[in-house]
Amino acid sequence: MSSPGKSPRASAAVISSRDNRWLKEFRVALRGGLPTESGAVGVEGARLTEEALSSGCRIEAVLFSESGRRHHARLAPYLDRAEIAFPVLYTTDRLFEGVADTEHPQGIAALVEPRKFSFDDILRPSLSGSAPLLAVLAGVQDPGNVGTILRTAAAFGATATITSASGQSGTASPFSPKALRASAGATLHLPLLAGPALPILLAQLHTSKIRTLATSSHADEAALAPWDVDWREPVALLIGNEGVGLPEEIERSASARVRIPMSGGIESLNAAAAAAVLFYEAARQRNTLPI
Repeated sequence: MSSPGKSPRASAAVISSRDNRWLKEFRVALRGGLPTESGAVGVEGARLTEEALSSGCRIEAVLFSESGRRHHARLAPYLDRAEIAFPVLYTTDRLFEGVADTEHPQGIAALVEPRKFSFDDILRPSLSGSAPLLAVLAGVQDPGNVGTILRTAAAFGATATITSASGQSGTASPFSPKALRASAGATLHLPLLAGPALPILLAQLHTSKIRTLATSSHADEAALAPWDVDWREPVALLIGNEGVGLPEEIERSASARVRIPMSGGIESLNAAAAAAVLFYEAARQRNTLPI
């Protein structure tokens, strides 16, 4: 069987040893939730594998279990081409369960190398010519929230996203298995820049004439309501930690604070829910919603 780093079409021989090098790679990426040595991440399930194959990301390998072969027809347009440069592998149901992250795996997974983007890349307008609309996740710790925010951002026309530590907490990897599932594959399509320190990022955004909006749950007369923001201009929306939000110094450093008015007795929304409300208003103003 081919080893990682090779790029032939794999044979239909079934991998029968848990010590196979490919299974070790999938185990690290899926069950371990870590990138492989080559930087690939794992996606699992028919829908996510299809999203990966259509994303333009480099595919390192696709793995089917015996029962998972039923999904081959769905993926045939991507797999049954003579020019594909990645192996298609097969293993037993039992061994697939040993590498899978889900409790009831569908028997199909892929190793995917996410595309890399620079700061200049994420400032480019959208294909439709819309000004940059950036989602900045600062200290969002729950992978499910990270994935849901990215899915929401993509659905409502965000042009790119940035993940950063807030100074109080880091942001969960958007490429972890749970975050990828929550994003429904949007993470593989949306330009993403990971890792810049938040104060440095704010300075870069201000220099680049990107208006920074800090989401806030604090009562503040100066905070803008979502409809008071001109979302048609270049905007970066800063979304903070689920429990404590953004650090106060970051809120003060942003161009403005934005707060969602709510009925009495409710202090704040979940980070993902708040992002949905704000990005919906951005899409409404930008006329990116279908009629």
